[in-house]
Amino acid sequence: MAKHISNMNQLQKALMPTMAKMVDSLADRVYETLNYFLKEYYDSYDPVSYQRTKDFLFSAVKVEPKIKGSKVTASVYIDTDSMSNYHNATGEQVAHWANQGTHGGMISGNNTPHVWDDTIDSTVNNGELLRLAIDYLKSKGFSVRV
Repeated sequence: MAKHISNMNQLQKALMPTMAKMVDSLADRVYETLNYFLKEYYDSYDPVSYQRTKDFLFSAVKVEPKIKGSKVTASVYIDTDSMSNYHNATGEQVAHWANQGTHGGMISGNNTPHVWDDTIDSTVNNGELLRLAIDYLKSKGFSVRV
């Protein structure tokens, strides 16, 4: 059904559902990539002196998109508050060590990823999210030039 749009506010309102769905799909991609690197991090080291709780492995969170004014936002993050089972370390410390590519701040595994930095490099810095946004808009009939 065609919509009659006579001003920028109406155009913005008409575009918000499309933008929210696009942001949701982009956040899905970041969330998927973060979980990939969390798994790679776990696979890079096999501890011999302790049993893993896997709190960090399952710490990725994706927040559904929210429309606020003229913006649509979504979040993907590591929930460091959910990691309360570590001895002598906070969830924040564990996430920091994982982003340095170490286990416990000292031990490097085999091909240990830098969890958050590698996620950002694989989605944002390499242009993938931009390409996905362009593809999404084109699939909805928008003319996009790069």
